Amino acid sequence: MGKQIIVKTLILFAILGYGLGSQAQVQVSARTDTNRIRIGEQVKLILSATLPDKGAGNVVFPQLPDSFTHWEVVSRTGFDTSAANGNKVLQQTLVLTSFDSGSWNLPALKFDVLSNGAVTDSAFTDSLLIDVGTVEVDTTKAFKPIKAVRSVPWSFWDYWLYFAIGISVILIGIGLFVYFRSRPKKEVLKPTAPAVPPYEVALLALRQLKEEKLWQQGDVKQYYTRITDILRAYFEQQFNIPALEQTSEELLQHIKPVTILNQQRDRLRDLLTIADLAKFAKLTPTPEEHERALSQAFEIVEWTKPAVEKAKESEKANDADAGKTEGAGN
Repeated sequence: MGKQIIVKTLILFAILGYGLGSQAQVQVSARTDTNRIRIGEQVKLILSATLPDKGAGNVVFPQLPDSFTHWEVVSRTGFDTSAANGNKVLQQTLVLTSFDSGSWNLPALKFDVLSNGAVTDSAFTDSLLIDVGTVEVDTTKAFKPIKAVRSVPWSFWDYWLYFAIGISVILIGIGLFVYFRSRPKKEVLKPTAPAVPPYEVALLALRQLKEEKLWQQGDVKQYYTRITDILRAYFEQQFNIPALEQTSEELLQHIKPVTILNQQRDRLRDLLTIADLAKFAKLTPTPEEHERALSQAFEIVEWTKPAVEKAKESEKANDADAGKTEGAGN
């Protein structure tokens, strides 16, 4: 009696397991919309997989290459998902064509069943047979001769757009030529030399500053601002250095290519340093430093003025000395 109960229990579990396994089984199929085409025509291959909506994992469709035996894949659709009778149905459509006449098999295709990311089973479709026929030719009729090449009469309206474009280009070219030819030429204005040389302007400004006696009146910052502004303006006009827009260190770097100005580099550095301290650090230089700063400014301008002017001044000085000598001799 106990053995019968055990056997019945085992049979019951087996039936339940078979039922569960049947429910979890994946059904796959492959079908075509026709089984006969002509060379170059297309046939639709419809692949589908039916699996329970719950607990069946997933299925991987076969990946057909773009070209396989006697067949070429023209296009592939995405996967369509639908539900039927509590099952999930996946479907994909491939469009195939063939350029070989004959009866050709579409081989059985393999679907892999996945569970928890691993392949647990495989399912295969049936193979399909499709006839690929040629274009029927009626051999009872005689072949027609090849027709001769026919000449088409020339028509202006077949080429009117090209003529219009060509004429437009010619007219535009003529118009541009006439415009540029008749346009008045701009006169190039030559820069006029300043009436007073820059070094004379600088020396005159320094003399005027000396007469104003700013530092003696306690306006030390204005005194040094005037000295550096006079020198910077002189450098811009005489040597084309953008001195008014540069810091002291930048100015000292930009005078290096100007040899005659670079010879006064140490004197200019000393002057700019004492001026920056007086203007920005509120340092009050001594009277001797005030006098030396103005003297250095005069020396820099005198040293860097054009050599022609130096030669003229030297000749004037020599003439003056010769006149004094003659006067003393008389």
